[in-house]
Amino acid sequence: MTAASPWWTPHIHADRRPRLMARNAIAAALRGWFADRDFVEVTTSALQVSPGNEAHLAAFATEAIAPDASRQPLYLHTSPEFACKKLLAAGEQRIFSLGAVWRNRERGPLHHPEFTMLEWYRVGETYTSLMADCAEFLALAADKAGARSFRFRGREADPFAEPERLSVAEAFARYAGIDLLATVSADGDTDRDALHAALVAAGLRTAPDDNWADLFSRVMVEKVEPALGQGRATILYGYPVSEAALARPSAEDPRVAERFELYCCGVELANAFGELTDAAEQRRRFVAEMDEKERVYGERYPLDEDFLAALAVMPQASGSALGFDRLVMLATGATRIDDVIWAPVAGA
Repeated sequence: MTAASPWWTPHIHADRRPRLMARNAIAAALRGWFADRDFVEVTTSALQVSPGNEAHLAAFATEAIAPDASRQPLYLHTSPEFACKKLLAAGEQRIFSLGAVWRNRERGPLHHPEFTMLEWYRVGETYTSLMADCAEFLALAADKAGARSFRFRGREADPFAEPERLSVAEAFARYAGIDLLATVSADGDTDRDALHAALVAAGLRTAPDDNWADLFSRVMVEKVEPALGQGRATILYGYPVSEAALARPSAEDPRVAERFELYCCGVELANAFGELTDAAEQRRRFVAEMDEKERVYGERYPLDEDFLAALAVMPQASGSALGFDRLVMLATGATRIDDVIWAPVAGA
């Protein structure tokens, strides 16, 4: 799409339409998959008092004007997560949402300010059950799009193959030569200087004001993520607890959390948690995330007190969010996310 040929130009639309019809077929198949397993589809409000409390997520802000002209700040949600967990607290057992979410400061081949997220939850089940779900979704999407393989930027993967399961610590050792967990203590505290020294030894660039999380992200972006999901999908699990604000710690190793991400062709597709249900701990983590957001961006988002109250009575559960548009991209061979969105947001 160019300024001279917008997406609604008939010949441009004709080129895009096969991928868009595949998108519809994949969405219908996913809904059927969930219905066959007694999941309930839920629709949550896009307007929330908090868009989420992760340091590097940017939201779209607005306000509600009451009949008396009073004003309340609101945000378009970056995920239906808070509302879905309130529904779990209310008594729902298996739910999914397939709908629009919004993230600001994001636009590019893999990012769109408004995109479609598939989010699903299983009460009383571990996050490993979600790993099996993700593998089935890859095969389902490929089947509905008539694809035998997924391709993106010269990388290829078999969507019908069992995904590789790789811990974050193993990935750091394999692709960067770094002993990640040597920089994480038993209580989850991180050693910035130790990780900095490891990056320097590995020949990676650093900056004087990098904190531990900055260094972790640099290794992920430059060394780990490009190598994931080649030949077959990769499930990257066991993130350090400091990098999993909404996940509970692992029973096997308190330094890491029950969090995994699904990668295919170097593209992150899904993010899943064994859900944290300790409201006091969740509050502490949110405040720490907002402190970091204020340090980096000069702003912070409010906490959703209603969510924290619901979390105190929410049952043990696991949940995952999957970027539906990215899944369609890989299944249809699209090179840009805009190519699989029916009516993209205006802009560059």
